[in-house]
This record gives sequence, structure tokens and C-alpha cells, in this order.
Amino acid sequence: QVQLEESGGGLVQPGGSLRLSCAASGTFFSINAMGWYRQGPGKERELVATITGGGSTNYADSVKGRFTISRDNAKNTAYLQMNSLKPEDTAVYYCNLDATLVGWATRNYWGQGTQVTVSS
Repeated sequence: QVQLEESGGGLVQPGGSLRLSCAASGTFFSINAMGWYRQGPGKERELVATITGGGSTNYADSVKGRFTISRDNAKNTAYLQMNSLKPEDTAVYYCNLDATLVGWATRNYWGQGTQVTVSS
């Protein structure tokens, strides 16, 4: 089955940086879009950033200017560069994949989540 492997989370001080990675593997025809979502303590999951197969990006207002999403199409991998981290960025970050399968169906997949903690 299609799987998403996330990595790069950890504990950082305010103002620090982290880079998250999400590698897609399995059987699918193409990637329509990849994105990052997060869920903080006691909060609902929210969109952080997305990137389409054509390279168009979209960011939540709370992370604009600080976070950058990118893709390596050859590796089917998405990245989230997070700079100037704030305590309110603390959350479990989830990778999301929208893919077209070999049979031409479209499906949405979630990674297992990686913890990002910003604290002094």
C-alpha cells in the first residue's frame, strides 16, 4: 500500500529551525499534491502548507514568511523548512498525499505524524 514516511521532528528553542521530510512510497501513478498539517494540544488539525504537482504553494497565514514547503519530484518527497519557530508551533505535524493510483482512482493518505516541540 501507499505509505508516507515522516522525519525531522524534535525539540527546539524559540527562534530555532527544523526541516521536516515526507517520502511517499508504494504503488501510485502520480502525485497531485502534498501538504503538511498540524494538530496542537487540545486543538483541531489545521493546514500548514501545500504544494501541487505543478509547484503551486499555499500557506496558512500563521506561518507565512517563516515556513517553506518544497518537493523533490524525482524522490516523491516533500519538505517543510521551519524557521523562527514559536511555542505556538508546537504540534504533531502530519504529511498528506493526494495521489492518482494506477487504476485511475484518487486517494488521500496521511503520514504517522512527527512531534515538533518549541520550548525554552
